[in-house]
Amino acid sequence: MSDARGKVEGTRVEHDVKFFGLSTCVWCKKTRRYLEECGVAFEFTYLDLLEGDERAEALAIVKKWNPAGTFPTIVVDGEKSITGFSPDDIQQVLGL
Repeated sequence: MSDARGKVEGTRVEHDVKFFGLSTCVWCKKTRRYLEECGVAFEFTYLDLLEGDERAEALAIVKKWNPAGTFPTIVVDGEKSITGFSPDDIQQVLGL
């Protein structure tokens, strides 16, 4: 079982990247793997592994950036968001 929250170290640290997903979601797993393969450092949160207020707070952040509340949602530098498994968008926003 994955941790609910954590940090993945990487060689690409130019951006503050926050990944929000579900531990059981295939697209979330693909997106996380892609970020790791690209060497992107990021913080992750799996909402399905959180409970109570902690889960509600994380969901509020996701809905701020992605009103549909779908996963995965990536927030970059507190300025842009990427939703779904989208390698092209990840490359463009992160300058990979």
